[in-house]
Formats: sequence, C-alpha cells, structure tokens
Amino acid sequence: MKDVKTYRWEYLLLLSLPITVIINLMYDGWWSFLSLFVFFVLVPGLELILPENKSNVTKEEQEQLATDQFYDVLLYITLPIQIGVLAYFLYSLGTVAIFDADWVGNVIAAGLMCGVVGINIGHELGHRETKVQRLVGELLLLSSLNTHFLPYHNYIHHRDVATRKDAATARKNEPLYIFWIRSHFMGYAYGWQVESGLSESKTGRKFSLQNRMVIYTIWNVLLLVGIYLLLGWFALVSFVVAAVIGILLLQTVNYIEHYGLLRKQNEKGRFERVRYWHSWNSDHILGRLLLFNLSRHSDHHYKASKPYQVLDSIENAPQMPTGYPGMMLLSFVPPLFFRVVNKKIDGFDY
Repeated sequence: MKDVKTYRWEYLLLLSLPITVIINLMYDGWWSFLSLFVFFVLVPGLELILPENKSNVTKEEQEQLATDQFYDVLLYITLPIQIGVLAYFLYSLGTVAIFDADWVGNVIAAGLMCGVVGINIGHELGHRETKVQRLVGELLLLSSLNTHFLPYHNYIHHRDVATRKDAATARKNEPLYIFWIRSHFMGYAYGWQVESGLSESKTGRKFSLQNRMVIYTIWNVLLLVGIYLLLGWFALVSFVVAAVIGILLLQTVNYIEHYGLLRKQNEKGRFERVRYWHSWNSDHILGRLLLFNLSRHSDHHYKASKPYQVLDSIENAPQMPTGYPGMMLLSFVPPLFFRVVNKKIDGFDY
C-alpha cells in the first residue's frame, strides 16, 4: 500500500497559483500575463499530453486520509494567502494605470485567485460541519464578493442539480454567455429565498440577523467601503473587476460540470435520484489537483460532505475530453463546444 503521506505533496500544486500571481504582480510587460499563460495555455497544453489518473485510494487509505489534519490545514492557510495576495494586488496598483496592459494582466491574475482560491476552496469548506470551517469558507467567498453562493449551492443546487429548476445546470445548446447571467442572478435570488425562509421560521421575520444573506450583504458593503476609504476608487474598481472575473470563472466551471445532463421524471413528476451520470468528470491530473479534486464531481454530488482528498473517480461517468482549464477555453466558443460535447451526450449510455 502506498504511504498515505506521499499523497499530501500532490495538493501543494495549488501553491503554484499564488506564487505565479505574485511574480505576475511584481513585474510589468509580458510578465503581467504570466498567470494567464500558465493556467490557460501551459496547463491545458500539458493535459493534452499527460495521461489521466483514474486511480482511487483503498478503503483503508480513505480512512487515514479523511482524518489527516494536513488536508484541512492546507485549506485554512489559503485564507491568509488569499488576503495577502489580494492586498499586494491592491498595493501594486500604484504603478499601473487603468486599462493599460499591465493593469489588465494584473486584474486577470487577481481574478484567478478569486475564482480558484476564494470561491473553489470556499465551496469545499462550505460543505464542512464545524462553524470554524464554514466561517473560513465564508471569508474566502467574501474575498470574491460571492457569499450568496453557499445558501444557494448547499440548499438548492445539490437538491435540484440536473433539472431545469437548477440555475447552475447548463441546458443543452445554451451558450456560456447566456448561462453566466442566468446562473449568477438566479443563484443570488435563490440565496435570498432560502435564507429568508430559514429566518422567518426562526424569528417570524424574513429580514433579521438570522438571515445569512443580510449578514453577507453587510460584510460586502463594509469590505467595499473599506477598500474605497483606504485606497480610493481606482483600487475599488480594480478589486470589483477581479472579483467579477473570479465569479465568471466559477460560472464557467458550473457550466461544464453539468452541461446538457438531465434527470428523468416519473409519471408523478418526481425526479430520479442524483446519479453519477448527472455530472461531467475529468481525471486529468493537473486540473484535478489545482482545483482540489473538484473535477471528480459525480462523487462530490453523491456525498457533498466527503473531503476532497478521498473523492473517487467513478467508472463510466461522463468524461470530459480534457481537463477543466481546457474545457473552460472550449466553452468560450459555443459552436465548437456544442459540436464536441453534444456528441458525447448523444453517445453516452445511461
């Protein structure tokens, strides 16, 4: 049996993102686009060459990995890393002008941090059981102005995934750019719906401090006002643009994860239970490790609280032709995306 400690170092690949972003922010010229090049040119290129890794850990290894605190600590340290990198991003704005090439490259780099670290790891911790874990997840999501994600994702998406009721399930032949708008704003509205209902059941009032969306709104306003008062409008605009890029990255991932996959309904209108064929999966190693196994998505939907380090590759689940970064690039060209993915949907044996 493989020593479970050797699995740890694979996930340190995530640290390549903040390291790359810091280098990106330190230098101007072509260096300003280093992060974009690494994660949307180099990584997709390598994933076309490198073999997939469909191996799963044994049951005994799962038990050891699930209780290994290293994997939780790795999640926790992303919060100071995220705050530190975004603070350095805002500080570095003093050397650039809005809309020049260096500014564009730096904002994209910060947007990658918002999407990959802020939202993705916020998502992982948002499924955990303790208040401390969920708080760290909420603060990571706050760093990307996407705190409404948790109420919608945990209460609605995991219930309604692969149905037309779910905002985050892309419909067959729905262009990415339309999906961005529908998914984000419907998800925001659903977040309010969920939290208002929970607050009303606890306090008799929809809007109270028991409503997390009220708390999240206060947090977001305080963060934005604080950035403006400390650093001015240029920093505020730059941060908002970076956060929007992070949100669009999230929505692009949502798009490719469930595109065109729908659950069947019985004669009473009830949907079949969520199964492995209702999520797209990828075992391409770089994208999988950079996103903490998010691409093993069928197993995540089978048991949302399952820690990332023990998610399984599901045999015969719908498989993406390449990793997440490459699929995201493909989705930016809807006709080409439809041509590639629709063929796989039509040929998939449910």
